[in-house]
Formats: sequence, C-alpha cells, structure tokens
Amino acid sequence: MNDTIQPLRKPKNLAHELVDALNDRIRDGRLKVGDKLPSEAAIMQQFGVSRTVVREAISHLQAAGSVMTRHGVGTFIVGTDDTASFKLTSEHFSTLRDVIAVLELRIGIETEAAALAASRRTEQNLVNMQHALAAIAQAIDAGEDAVAHDFHFHLEIARATQNKHFTELMASLGASIIPRARLDNTPAAALDPEKLSYLRKVNTEHDSIFQAIRNQDPDAARAAMRTHLSNSKERRRQNGF
Repeated sequence: MNDTIQPLRKPKNLAHELVDALNDRIRDGRLKVGDKLPSEAAIMQQFGVSRTVVREAISHLQAAGSVMTRHGVGTFIVGTDDTASFKLTSEHFSTLRDVIAVLELRIGIETEAAALAASRRTEQNLVNMQHALAAIAQAIDAGEDAVAHDFHFHLEIARATQNKHFTELMASLGASIIPRARLDNTPAAALDPEKLSYLRKVNTEHDSIFQAIRNQDPDAARAAMRTHLSNSKERRRQNGF
C-alpha cells in the first residue's frame, strides 16, 4: 500500500468509503489474500481518517468475510465483500450437518479445480501455492491460527485453473469454508499435541495436492483433493464439529 492516494474528505460515510478503497486494493492485487493489513496508524495516515473510522471499516470487512483478525498478530486479507448471489455466513455453520454439507459442496468443486490446476498451472501458480504452504507451516509451528493461509492455498489452486469462475466462486465463499476450530494465540509448545498432530496431518494432505499439481498429474491431483476433503468431513463427524 505504498501508492499515493487522495485522502478521504467527505464528512459522511467515511468508513464505507474506506471499505471500498481497501476492497479496490484487494481486487487489483495491491493487497493479496494472505497479506497482513497495514496497522491502524498507517491506514489513518494514508487515508486521512480517524482511528474510529478505521476500526469501523475493519469491522465491516470482518463482517463481510474480507479480513480475519488474529488477536495479538494482526488482520489478514481473505477476500472481498463483492456482492454475490451465493454466500456462506455463520448461519451456514451452526450445526455439524451444516459443516458437512459445505464440505460436500467443496468436494464437488475443488476436486475438479485441482485436476484443472494440474493441467494448466504456471510456474508462478506453483510459487504462490508454496508460499501459502510455508505460511501454514509457520503458523502451526508458532501455535497460531492458520485458517487464512489454509484458505489462501485453496484459493491459489482455483486461480491455477486459469478459469475465473472457479476463482470468483472460491473468493465469494471466503475463509469460512475452512471448518476447523481456531487456535488460541499461544506458543506451539503449549498446544495440545493431538491438535498439533492434526494440523500437521492436514498440511501433509495439502502437500500431496501440491505435488500432484506440480507434477501435472490431473488424476492424482483430483484424488488427493478428494482424499483431503473427505478426511476433513470424517474428522468433523468424529469430533462432533
């Protein structure tokens, strides 16, 4: 966000204008999914608004699923608040049946996306996926919530299909499609070993998907994605949510 812009000056709806301005930067790539949002002070200085306006704008972005805040770490980009005919909200995850239904939807969409990505991926797509996988691993090792980075990895697979409809659909679904419970912001050594083992197993499944896409093997990519999401569905059943 180093570009020079005109400060926002209208007396009304400054928070909404700031939301629009930040979403513009997400859409055009100046702010990418997985990036950390600049500090409140930096946003205040760049846009010429008060701290209250910044916090209200961030609240709007959180409610829309565009950003996710990790206490003590920062706020991270997970998408935009573009209006879509289909969106998932917290109401879609109120029961175990709801969570499993969303995972079934993902199996239908993402298995084919993985196969297309294996056929069409570019070297830059692979780099982006590797960055997301590294971020997940770092978050797990630090005992942090890796949900935003997990979603980023799946979104990069959609982008690698070179089919904008997969990308737009995944972006509209947002990070809420990652069903696992958030981790407390505690050192990795203090986490339940079973939870750490679970998260590392999930990332091993991610790596299997990545390897198949890198090897340009559509059948293996499709199978790896189906295995990953089917395992997620079974884990939800076993854990009771």
